[in-house]
Amino acid sequence: MLTKEVNERLTQTGPETPGGKLLRMYWHAIAAAEDLAKEPVQPVRLLSENLTLFRDLKGNLGLIGERCAHRAISLAYGIPQENGLRCAYHGWTYDTEGHVVDMPFEPACLPLKIKAYSVQEMGGLIWAYLGPDPAPLLPRFEGYAREDINRGVLIKPLPCNWLQCMDNSMDPVHFEHLHGHYGNYFNRKHGKPEAMLTPPHLKIDFDVFEYGIYKRRLIEGETEDCDDWTIGHPILFPNTLVVVGGAWGGSYQIRTPTDDTHTLHFLYQFRYIKDGEEKKPFNVRHDEVRWDQFGLAIGDGVIPQDEMAWIGQGPISARTQEHLVTSDKGVILYHNLILENIAKVERGEDPMGIVRDPDINEPYIPIRHEGVAREGFARVDRQRGSRLAGAGTATEWNR
Repeated sequence: MLTKEVNERLTQTGPETPGGKLLRMYWHAIAAAEDLAKEPVQPVRLLSENLTLFRDLKGNLGLIGERCAHRAISLAYGIPQENGLRCAYHGWTYDTEGHVVDMPFEPACLPLKIKAYSVQEMGGLIWAYLGPDPAPLLPRFEGYAREDINRGVLIKPLPCNWLQCMDNSMDPVHFEHLHGHYGNYFNRKHGKPEAMLTPPHLKIDFDVFEYGIYKRRLIEGETEDCDDWTIGHPILFPNTLVVVGGAWGGSYQIRTPTDDTHTLHFLYQFRYIKDGEEKKPFNVRHDEVRWDQFGLAIGDGVIPQDEMAWIGQGPISARTQEHLVTSDKGVILYHNLILENIAKVERGEDPMGIVRDPDINEPYIPIRHEGVAREGFARVDRQRGSRLAGAGTATEWNR
């Protein structure tokens, strides 16, 4: 069990909280560029702050405070201009750094400024940095930065704290039960064939590396030279699961903390373009959690089952009541890693995974993945010739 104080240290996201200060050291995905092209001014909530995201008529991105400094109307009603964002109420205009650059009717433009944060575009997503200067580089991980890739994303708001999603990623054994046994039980109840075999886990382990943690597992029927055990797949600290990898491509699950009790989930998928294939437009889809008649999240696929587990712990998991055991060694490691990096930030140091060297960032940062044969999101067990574990088929992003 954790104390209430430690649980708060791990889960709080506000600007003056220890966890919030750690999270502000990283860039966070906040929107899809395609969505911003359709609606160039959008309200954004990130790390417990209400903000306004916009693109001006010159194409510059801005992320500024929620309200106009004049009469406090929401700037989400703003009108993009050549020189920034014009307030709908009286025309005060803000540049991308939050400065008021125009005050219609007034004899002079007063030197006023509202909060503003760094924002960049990469891989079809808009990223924001809310931390202290100098800002680190936006990490150019392979799936975002390579040019020979087709990409797509599914964006879904979740009514739970971001850490619940990440704890799940550090828990290999849940796959056997939540996605295997429960998934088969759900299908039987609804007249569908069982989707997965459920071989038991023999052992699990974790390796900390420069950008996060590798999660490794060995299940019954596999040998110790399989890449699920020798390599595993990575979790990029603090909030991204690399679900699959290999020759065909991969996918990232980005858990952006909206506030203490809400998360914006990005299921970001990419595939390497083969010879003769076309470069496709970035595909963006939005979805909502689906609920049954009891108000419970419906777990009819791998990712919905994960959402069921995350949301089923409540807005913030009651870690003061849980009893962690041997299979939770990854969760314990992850919590300790967060606390260690909170302490680093409190000492004025960079936490793990921060990129400041441009040579490391170009052309992209490669991350080692397991490379087994893949079909979509389902791993094919080459020994048994049957469908086993994978990341689910929740989206068809390239259709």
